Amino acid sequence: MKVSQQWLRQWLPLTLDAQAMADQLTMAGLEVDSIEQVAGAFSGVVVAQVVSIQPHPDANRLSVCQVDIGAAENLQVVCGAPNVAVNQKVAFARTGAVLPGDFRISRTTLRGVESNGMICAESELGLVDEKSPGIWVLPSDAPVGEDLRSWLQLDDAMVDIDLTPNRGDCLSVAGLARELGVLNRQAVSFPEISDVPAETSTAFDVSVSASRACPRYAARVIEHIDVTAETPLWMKERLRRSGVRSIDPVVDVTNYVMLELGQPMHAFDLDQLDQHIDVRMAQAGEELTLLDGQTIELHEETLLITDASGPIAIAGIMGGERSGVGRQTRHVVLESAFFAPLSVAGRARSYGLHTDASHRFERGVDPALQLLALERATRLLMDICGGQPGPVVEIASPDYLPTTQQVTLDSARVTRLLGSPLGNDEIVDILTRLGMSLNELMNGHWQVEVPSWRFDISQDVDLIEELARVHGYNRFSSRAPQARMVPKRLHEERLPLDRLRHHLVAAGYQEAITYSFISREQQALLTPDTQAPELANPISSDMAVMRSSLWPGLLRAIQHNLNRQQTRVRLFEIGQVFQGDIESLKQYSTLAGAICGSRESEGWLSGRESVDFYDLKGDVEALISLGGQPSAWRFEATEHPVLHPGQSAQIFYRERPVGWLGALHPRICEELDIRMGVFVFEVELEAIRQAALPMFSPLSRYPEVRRDLAMIVSEHLPVAELLALVREYGGEHLRELRLFDVYQGAGVETGYKSIALGLTWQHASRTLTDEEINHLVDAIVNEASNRFGATLRGQGESA
Repeated sequence: MKVSQQWLRQWLPLTLDAQAMADQLTMAGLEVDSIEQVAGAFSGVVVAQVVSIQPHPDANRLSVCQVDIGAAENLQVVCGAPNVAVNQKVAFARTGAVLPGDFRISRTTLRGVESNGMICAESELGLVDEKSPGIWVLPSDAPVGEDLRSWLQLDDAMVDIDLTPNRGDCLSVAGLARELGVLNRQAVSFPEISDVPAETSTAFDVSVSASRACPRYAARVIEHIDVTAETPLWMKERLRRSGVRSIDPVVDVTNYVMLELGQPMHAFDLDQLDQHIDVRMAQAGEELTLLDGQTIELHEETLLITDASGPIAIAGIMGGERSGVGRQTRHVVLESAFFAPLSVAGRARSYGLHTDASHRFERGVDPALQLLALERATRLLMDICGGQPGPVVEIASPDYLPTTQQVTLDSARVTRLLGSPLGNDEIVDILTRLGMSLNELMNGHWQVEVPSWRFDISQDVDLIEELARVHGYNRFSSRAPQARMVPKRLHEERLPLDRLRHHLVAAGYQEAITYSFISREQQALLTPDTQAPELANPISSDMAVMRSSLWPGLLRAIQHNLNRQQTRVRLFEIGQVFQGDIESLKQYSTLAGAICGSRESEGWLSGRESVDFYDLKGDVEALISLGGQPSAWRFEATEHPVLHPGQSAQIFYRERPVGWLGALHPRICEELDIRMGVFVFEVELEAIRQAALPMFSPLSRYPEVRRDLAMIVSEHLPVAELLALVREYGGEHLRELRLFDVYQGAGVETGYKSIALGLTWQHASRTLTDEEINHLVDAIVNEASNRFGATLRGQGESA
């Protein structure tokens, strides 16, 4: 909000300059964005009156004017403005004057005619940004010869304040003056506003069908006004210095009252209204042409001002074109209402609008302000345009109006939260100056009644915040915080996330963070077998569904990188996924990764091979090994709708399915326009974080015994099943089982493969005998033969 420093000074006698005022407001929580001068730097400009005009003898577009500046003789000046006229009061730059941009006025000759000064336009004085079409015509009562800068008090600054949403009470001169009065311990001089008695009995029928959204609606008819009257210069200047353009007296008055008191208002042309006004919710299919000429289709949750013919305004946002005030208007209906913030919040944005009214109603307007603002606007409008007011019509629903907040405050809690004591007298003084009423319950305890304009105060911590900012944050003593430092408890049976991250980064991966929302198309393409909850109000169509897997986000990141000429991409992500509907929502965290491109970074020692299934499987197995319990995990070849048949596997932890890995299906790659093989995995995070509790076991002094077995088995037999069998029959002293060769070719029958295993035994307290080892090897071979049809190809021994 922009406000003039001079306007504020009329409410309270501030001695601060603009910068000091801005600093004070900022330290009180009302951040000041900028300070701008209301006019350019100029001097030597006075009020003058055009006495006579003659055509220039040698230029059709120039006039030779005689102007009176209050001196003994009139001055002759050549003027090219098309709107110059006799008896006009104008801004005149005398010889020697300096205009913005260090432009100096001197006596000159234009086409043979002497010119002693310059009649100025508003833009030439730095009052407006756009170029003025003609000279600036001043009011007829402007004092001739008066210095223009002094007369208009142009040594003024506009302070632009960026308010937080909870401080809607400061969106007015009254609110800011109230705030500055509290901070400077000065009384605020509110303008005297008295009731304007009705001069006619004319009233317009008003009803409120949506009482919860509009608990108070007041209106008044003013007949026989003169819309062609000129808005006073003082009001135009205050509007301009607040960033508001002057339009006509009726609109200017409603804008002025909004800026002065904080109550948005609207005026309807009485002759354009049909029978009655009703405040109601929109109906399906209704449309409204707004004052800006835009026609919109109204949503059913939109609060409207309507008459018998349909909508005439969006409540609290913008009026309609049909009932708008124009040059032909003679009778108006002034509206002053309280709209509940939740009934207005978000509505303007849904139509692509943002108005001064919606900005205030969304944050909350004082519910006790409506009748006062209506009386103020009535008096101002009558002073400018004349007219005869009718009686005030008010529809109020007290049950839906905000109630007065009663908050209990304890001085001991004030000290505890602020870290420094505030005297009881100061607490009472600050809260009283903020407009609150205090009832002392006992020593150091008060029942505080919050004023109607403070929507943001509902509990004691809000009052304590007010005490802190008014007392001054910089006045509190600084103390180092005291805390008992307790070492963070580490669960050794659970891997920390950082260890997983560091391991993957060391393996060449980069961590990605993607959105938790995906499009319906991505959901159907990449997780077709999983239901995911849909958002009721998505940000966009690309974020309409909550993700049921991390793959969609990672694959979009893969696309993004490949489209930017990155030929080797390795990404991982840790995040939550969501499955089911709203009633049966399942939410848990997973760890997922995706790789594509060359196996190794480009270099003179590296090859050009692309990554394959086993590269990814190796990375996942390395992750699993961090937990120290690889035997708890297994991979089972099976099909997945998104993965390539024959290159996909389900991951099991303690026989529970916890994830998948494999090559992305070529059909999916084609859909995503990815022209190389992509390999992905995803595992439940809690499963992969499980770790074996580290325990010490003494080192055996006795030798190891190793036997190598080469078995011929069907090429379709998963090796994991053979390894499980060996562990089952290998006995309690089997220390290591290693697969070191898989062979198919000469010497092995077609359809079979040779699996070479290295088995190592060791006893803790004695040397194992050949007889014991042979017995275990025989048991393994016999069971493999019975279960899988395996035959022994050869064996070796080392000890």
